[in-house]
Amino acid sequence: MKLKGKIWLFGDDIDTDIIIPARYLNITDPKDLSTHIFEPVRPGISEKMTPGDIILAGENFGCGSSREHAPLAIKAAGISAVIAKSFARIFYRNALNIGMPVIICPALYENAREGDTLMIDIKQGKIRNYRTGGVFTFPRFEDFMLDIINAGGLIPFILKKNLIK
Repeated sequence: MKLKGKIWLFGDDIDTDIIIPARYLNITDPKDLSTHIFEPVRPGISEKMTPGDIILAGENFGCGSSREHAPLAIKAAGISAVIAKSFARIFYRNALNIGMPVIICPALYENAREGDTLMIDIKQGKIRNYRTGGVFTFPRFEDFMLDIINAGGLIPFILKKNLIK
C-alpha cells in the first residue's frame, strides 16, 4: 500500500480536544464531525484539506481522552495517515482499529515542513519527501496490522475473515 499526500504540520501534545472539541461529540456522522477538526488552533483547516493529505506532528499526538471521535474525524476529513514523533497509546490503537495508518517517524518531523508532498510505502516502512529527496524509515507494521489497515479497520477485517458468527 502506497499513500501520497501533502503535509499538514502540528506540534507537540495535540490532544483529542484540539483534534475534535468536546462540544461536537454529539455529531454522529463522521463527515460532519470532520468539518470541526483542529478548530481551536486552525479554524477552517478542514476546508483546505484534500483527500490523501497527511498529518505530521511532534510528540504525544492524540493525548487526552480515549474518545474514538478524534481518529474518526481525521479519517473522514480525507487524511490518509498520521505521522508523529510519538502517539498517545489509546489514540494509536483507536486509529489502527478504524484502519488509519499511524506512523512513528521522528526523523521526518525534523526534516519536513508544511506543504511538502510525501510518498509513504506502508508495506516497506519507507517515506519519501519529494521536496528534499530524503527517504525515512519507520518500523514496519506486522502483517496482521497491515491486514486490518487494508480491510479498512478491525470490524471490516473481522467480518471479512468470518471470525464472528
